[in-house]
Amino acid sequence: MTEHSQFTLLGTRRFAPFFATQALGAFNDNAFRQGMIVLIGFHLGLTIEAVSFYAMIAPAIFILPFFLFSASAGQIAEKFEKTRLIRYVKLFEIAAMLMAVYAFHAHQVWLLFVVLFLMGLHSTVFGPIKYAILPQALRTEELVGGNGLVEMGTSMAVLIGMMAGGSLMALGDFGVTAASILVVGVAVIGFLFSRAIPPAPATAPDLKFNWNPASETLRVMRYVVKDRTIFNAILGISWFWFFGTVFTAQLPGYTQTYLGGGEGVLNLTLALFSVGVGIGSLLCERLSGHKVEIGLVPFGSIGMTVFAVDLFFARPLPASVHGLGALEFLGAAGNLRIVFDLIFIGLFAGLFIVPLFALVQSRTDRSELSRVIAGNNILNALFMVVSAGLGLGLTALGFSVPQIFLAVAVLNAAVAIYIYTLVPEFLMRFLSWILINTLYRIRTEGLDDVPEHGPALLVCNHVSFMDALIVAGSVRRPARFVMYYRIFRIPVLSFIFRTAKAIPIASSKEDPALLEKAFDEVDRALAEGEIVCIFPEGGLTTDGEIAVFRPGVERILARRAVPVVPLAIRGLWGSIFSRRDSAPGRMRLPRRFRSRIVLAVGAPLAATEATAAVLEQRVRELRGSWA
Repeated sequence: MTEHSQFTLLGTRRFAPFFATQALGAFNDNAFRQGMIVLIGFHLGLTIEAVSFYAMIAPAIFILPFFLFSASAGQIAEKFEKTRLIRYVKLFEIAAMLMAVYAFHAHQVWLLFVVLFLMGLHSTVFGPIKYAILPQALRTEELVGGNGLVEMGTSMAVLIGMMAGGSLMALGDFGVTAASILVVGVAVIGFLFSRAIPPAPATAPDLKFNWNPASETLRVMRYVVKDRTIFNAILGISWFWFFGTVFTAQLPGYTQTYLGGGEGVLNLTLALFSVGVGIGSLLCERLSGHKVEIGLVPFGSIGMTVFAVDLFFARPLPASVHGLGALEFLGAAGNLRIVFDLIFIGLFAGLFIVPLFALVQSRTDRSELSRVIAGNNILNALFMVVSAGLGLGLTALGFSVPQIFLAVAVLNAAVAIYIYTLVPEFLMRFLSWILINTLYRIRTEGLDDVPEHGPALLVCNHVSFMDALIVAGSVRRPARFVMYYRIFRIPVLSFIFRTAKAIPIASSKEDPALLEKAFDEVDRALAEGEIVCIFPEGGLTTDGEIAVFRPGVERILARRAVPVVPLAIRGLWGSIFSRRDSAPGRMRLPRRFRSRIVLAVGAPLAATEATAAVLEQRVRELRGSWA
């Protein structure tokens, strides 16, 4: 497989028009909302009480459609061709923005809230389509990069849209006209881009539409909770919105009271957070090696907590100087620490959210994905409402804004620990990712030859105690490993192997019962459509050469005829984890860090031709002369 940068997707028709369409939609959504806020707050002559009331109900009006219509939107996205649906959604956006133009000029507050509700409906319908179309348009190895670009584009579009809508509306009478031209023009451009999106066929065209939103919501939530890993990934996505909503809601007060800044500093803080999210989203592809790497999720949550805690300590007391502009703020002593905290909170939030979306997309059945995304949107909306309540509650209890940041940081750590306890796979992948990426630089060859679906048997040469972690960290699908029971019981690594559902095995002389149990477990895993990896040499190489493959592989295939994929690891002989350090006179000490190794994957063989001798020869060819 030739790995390309995620940015090459921006030059493809299967991604670029969709990327532009969704980014323009996010821009317009926020340009309208910010323009509406400025108009109501500064140009209609309303009382402070009235402005405060409208500010409180606006988020509720926007979120309401997510509760009412997400389940129906999920059904629509499954039942009909998605590209045509996107075009209808963009036409709906144009109509809503034309209504907004009249409301802007007529100063009709009630109509502005109708448009706000319609834009919430627009986002409700578009959401399941947006995330369900990506697995149809992208290859598996492109999912992380594509999601990273979408999250980056959305984050920057939200920021620029807020700035553009608010800035134009602040220009007074001319600003109303300028903002009107902007929102309608962007809606039209978005529709034009949508016409270039390639067709995306319906994933469940025979779906019987349920017109009852209440019962359909319950059904959608059953899809969400069906798979424990997917459900907890969705909880993680919802927690991202909880965390982000609390932070962004507190930024205006934090900017004015603790940073001593005005509107320019507020825009700067929003920009820093958004840029951080964008950078983190883009980094996901490189850090994950073009695969869905959920090991980044704990890494992201740790970073979010660390830098949120540091933000509390960076400025716990109110500022002594007020009225600072953005440049004055940047030049003031101690503020660069706050700048870095905001950027890195966003960066780690990006590392947290992108793998979760990619995980949901890659592990959910295509015919259910839109409805699962709809359920995700319902939970997101619920968490955002709860986050607003938490912010109000902590404020009522007398918490300062930095103390609210600290409370949410601690809560973030507690939620992360809880989720990783429920689904140890997240923590297992994190430990594996940290270990492998600290010690090695891994290059892969031929990963596309590992089947994306269905059972398969992987056979690999056995060079070191790290072999299983290297294969698990490189192959995109979760694999069950058959390993010598003594390796299985190595401290620390044992947690990883148990969490990964590795299958311990012993020789017939050591433990015949465990041997039979292992073969039964392998057959059961293959029968359930899983991937199983074995090391047919029966033990680590003692001289760097590949030993004769034992006939256990033939016994497995005799019970369950599945495709067999040969793998070869190059470059690990001589490492601290290989048998070379067991030689007399050699100390078991690390001599190389970040050393280059290769995992080469060969074309699958049918079970009928995959004898032990043939597989041994294929693995030798893949490994070559570099041990």
